[in-house]
Amino acid sequence: MAAITSLGIGSGLDLNGLLEQLKTAEQAKLEPIAQQIKSEQTQISAYGQLKSALEQFQSSAEALNDGSSFESLTTNVEGSAVGAVSSNEAQPGQYEVEVNQLATASSLVTERLETAVESIVTGEQSLDFTIADGNLTTITIPDGSSLEDMRDAINEQSDGRLNASIINDGEGYRLSVNATDTGADASIESTNFSDILAAGVATSDAQVVQAGQDAAFNVNGIDIVSPTNQVEGAIQGVTLNLAEAGATSTVTVEQDDEAIREQVTAFVDDFNTLKETITTLTAFDPETGQAAGLNADATTRAVEREIRQTISAVVGGDGFNVLSDIGISLQVDGKLKIDENKLDNIVATQPDQLANFFAGDSEEGGMAGQIASALEGLVGTGGRLESAVSSSESRVSSLEDRFATTESRIEQTVERYRTQFQAMDGMVAQMNQTSAYLTQQFATLGQQNQS
Repeated sequence: MAAITSLGIGSGLDLNGLLEQLKTAEQAKLEPIAQQIKSEQTQISAYGQLKSALEQFQSSAEALNDGSSFESLTTNVEGSAVGAVSSNEAQPGQYEVEVNQLATASSLVTERLETAVESIVTGEQSLDFTIADGNLTTITIPDGSSLEDMRDAINEQSDGRLNASIINDGEGYRLSVNATDTGADASIESTNFSDILAAGVATSDAQVVQAGQDAAFNVNGIDIVSPTNQVEGAIQGVTLNLAEAGATSTVTVEQDDEAIREQVTAFVDDFNTLKETITTLTAFDPETGQAAGLNADATTRAVEREIRQTISAVVGGDGFNVLSDIGISLQVDGKLKIDENKLDNIVATQPDQLANFFAGDSEEGGMAGQIASALEGLVGTGGRLESAVSSSESRVSSLEDRFATTESRIEQTVERYRTQFQAMDGMVAQMNQTSAYLTQQFATLGQQNQS
């Protein structure tokens, strides 16, 4: 609304001040609406915090609802002969691994030439490498190629099977070719290098061939041969990396108790974090009269009640039936506490029963599955929290519309007051003028009578 600067000139009254007081009084009607909007927005934000804590707890429950979580294995190696990595397919056990020889890659060094950069080939030629497995690797050598050009052609055309370089042995230049795969079958046996050289190109010395060899080792006394030093399948679910010939290692595959325990602990920690979140969001400070965003909120109370009922539920079947059976108890403050010794003993001696308690034999057959399902009903699409947030957002939208409508009405009311004040100001000014005129006339008339 435009600023009022001329009111009161005619009447001499502080009509601008009076109008501002009336405007302030009218705007007070907006405060309750603004407070309601703020309250709803605070509640929506609090719902977001609650949902985040619920989803974290749900994630922990879902991890325990996966039976493979209780099949984690760890692999320990003593000795320098091998390294080892296990997968979930491995079986607990102890294996003695003795490495007799490591797998190596073969190499071939050609006859010696006097130059590496001058042309040594006339016409297009085929450079052949005979491999021990019976295959033939053929490289096309262009007309006029030098030893360096041959090297580049091998590296470009061998599909990564061969790697070529040039050696200067002090008396001349040789082409050195290495097989990239280890093992006897990948060995380079010979090449027709000297046969494709142009007439007049002199060579000296002979080809030098170093054959590749397979790795030889034994596991628990069983001899095994491998073309590579990375061996899969010699021990079920375990990959061995042979590292030192003439050495022995003890490979132990065992249940990873620590990994299981960490997942159960994460489940308890995330529940306790959820409990703390709910306590904070529903708190009330009697000294200040301040209430948290979800204080006395029906949705939050229902969420807390459902979670408490779920973690207190009984799992059917043989073995463990409630959380306290595995050393997890509900405390007076609503949090969970772990009996460390009891849980450690169960993890070490009864992992199958523990897995059955949490994961069960179906998606919702165990404790973790029941909890995950209940949480999905709270935080999933169409769940209780989503409905509560939607309701709050709808109320905010309605309140914002109400705020805008009220604000518009206030502006109209103030404008009406301004119009009325302007009319009154003009009327009083006119009356003042009339009064002054009459006063003047009476004064003149009195003077005439005296005369």
